This record gives sequence, C-alpha cells and structure tokens, in this order.
Amino acid sequence: MFLLRLQRLILQNFRNYTFLNEVFNTDLNIFVGKNAQGKTNLVEAIYLLGLGKSYRTNRDSELIKWGCDRALVNGMVIRNFGPISVEIRLDNSKKKEILLNEIPNKKIQELLGHINVVIFSPEDLELVKGSPAKRRDFLDREISQINTGYGHFINMYSRVVYQRNNLLREIPKNKKLIDSLNVWDLQLIDLGARLVKKRLEIIKKLGILSRLMHRKITNGQETLELKYISRFPVNETYSMEDIKEVYSRELSKLREKEIYRGITLLGPHRDDLGLFVNNTDIRVYGSQGQQRTTALALKLAELELMKSEVGEYPILLLDDVFSELDSTRRKFLMDVVKRVQTFVTLTSLEGLNISGIKQEYCIYRIEEGSIIRCDSYGRVKKYIEGYP
Repeated sequence: MFLLRLQRLILQNFRNYTFLNEVFNTDLNIFVGKNAQGKTNLVEAIYLLGLGKSYRTNRDSELIKWGCDRALVNGMVIRNFGPISVEIRLDNSKKKEILLNEIPNKKIQELLGHINVVIFSPEDLELVKGSPAKRRDFLDREISQINTGYGHFINMYSRVVYQRNNLLREIPKNKKLIDSLNVWDLQLIDLGARLVKKRLEIIKKLGILSRLMHRKITNGQETLELKYISRFPVNETYSMEDIKEVYSRELSKLREKEIYRGITLLGPHRDDLGLFVNNTDIRVYGSQGQQRTTALALKLAELELMKSEVGEYPILLLDDVFSELDSTRRKFLMDVVKRVQTFVTLTSLEGLNISGIKQEYCIYRIEEGSIIRCDSYGRVKKYIEGYP
C-alpha cells in the first residue's frame, strides 16, 4: 500500500527554530523532549503545510521567531501521483505567501487536499465535551481536505453572515433597510444549504466508521451514533431543495427576533455534531473515559474517511496524547499507526512500549529548537534508560 509521506521539512525562524532541514526515512517518527523545547512547534509546522494555517493561533505573527521579521516552512511530500512541494512564507509586514510546486501566490483553498493531515492533541479530547464550535471546526476541517470547494463556500458563507449581522443591527435605526435583508437571506440560504448538505453526507460516512472504531475499542460493549443537530429540521434524505425550503421557512419565523438581537440565529454556523453512546448524549452525560474513547474513535474514523475519499491515508500528527490515554487506548492507537506516516511527540518514552513496535521507526531528541536523531539501537537504548 502506498503512503502519503512527508519526505523533507525545512524551517527558518519558525517559532523557536532558527533553522531545520530534516529528511524523514521512516513512517513512524518519535519526537521526545521536555516541555517548551519545540516538539509541538514541529507538529504545528507540518499542520501548517497541510491547511495553510495553525491550529494553535489565528495570528501568523506568533509563528515567527521572536526578534525576526519573517519565517519559512517548506515541505516535500511524496504522493501516489508524484512529489509535491509546499512552501509558506510568513512576514510581519505583509500577508503570508503560499507556494505550491514553486508557483507563488496560491490561496489556502488551492492548497487544501495536497497534504492531508489529521491531528490528535490533548485539545482534541475536548472535542466531545467542548463547545459546538469545536465540533463544527472538526467537521469543516475534515470536509475541506477531501472536498476543496467546501472551504470556499465556508468563507463565502461567513462573509454573508458578517454582512447580514451588520445590516440587522442597522435596521432598528433605519426601517427602510429591511428590504435589503431579503437579498442577504437568499445568499445565506443558498450557501448555508450547501454546507448543511455536505455535512450530512460526511456525518453519515463518518458515523459508520467511528461506530466500528468505537466498538473495537470497547470490545463491543458500547455503540456510538453521530447525529447532525440543526436548529431547523433536516436529515440525510433531504435534497438540496428540501433543505433550502425548510431553511427559508424557519428563517422567516425568526426575522423579528434577529432584528431585535442584531445577529443571524439560524444556519450551519450555529449547528452541532451530536454524539450518543448507547443512546446517551455523552457530550453532557458521558464519563471522562467514554468521552476520550469517543474522541479517539472520531479521529481514527477521520483517517479512514480520508483514505476512502482520496485513495491514500493522510499524515497523522499525535501531539502529546499518549500521556492522556490508558494502556488499552494507547495500544489501539499504535495498531492504527502502522498504516500511516505518523509524527509523535512525547515528554517521556515510558508507556510507548518501544519493544512492541513492529514497524521501522526513528527517535529524535528535541532540545531548545534543535533536533538530534537517535539512529542506532545502542543510542536508542541509552536514550531510553538515561532520559527522565
């Protein structure tokens, strides 16, 4: 089976890295170091190559090394149809520049789908019990990588909501503006229906895969079900026209309330992903163990969904999650890792069970923005025994 592989990563003045030029020869790459040494920064750089933005901050300036004006992240990836190079240039004085196969001035929408990545971090354990926004982001990030047009519609929809909210706040001051609301409603309904329709399709597929993963982790004792929760009634059987019709009808009922509050109250920007285990809403009533099992099942299902949609597995980024999982979940996760190129960050090798790893791997020690490869078994053994 062919794997999507990150072959080379180059960093210049990125976070705490002055310069890095590393070639990755194995599918399992393990980064070990104390906190605040640069492990997560490496993972963040790989994520940036895939989605064009950080998962830790919305401010690109925070990605540039302190005291520097610009930074660079460059990656060479091998896919089943050939190599792809992505370079992202960050500058404090201007907007970031994206180069795809050395062609500059690319938009994020053009980047999506070329280097697919799935990240699992301690923050993702909040996916279940966190806010609906976290689950919407999870869905939208997944869909954007397998359907490049989706990201474009997300941006258009967000602009419409922003403009419509501005108009709603102005209407109480000028009643004549209410006629303009009809124009924005049409755009909101058209774009919103597209997003809802695609989310329903993906949740159906993701639901099947996550249910299988969840049953394996729980030895068949629990059943996970995903549901799309909207403020207007829809389900996977609805056509686009059905969704638009219901959306339009329910939106009209809220007009006075929206004008009073000055915000758009209906649409995919307010929807949620329902998570039910044995018919219990575990977002509210699940134990911590159930919530973590569900988060893991969702992430592993995300891998399989990408494989089924694009024909190859994405790169998997595991950022300090092993310390948050018990031995059963760690073992299950490591079994899945065999199928994908994986980058793991750890503060300690304890609990990883190096001797039980069946595939080729490489361990790197991270210290103050420097990376040290531990190639030989002797060095690895010494490293394991000598590192606290």
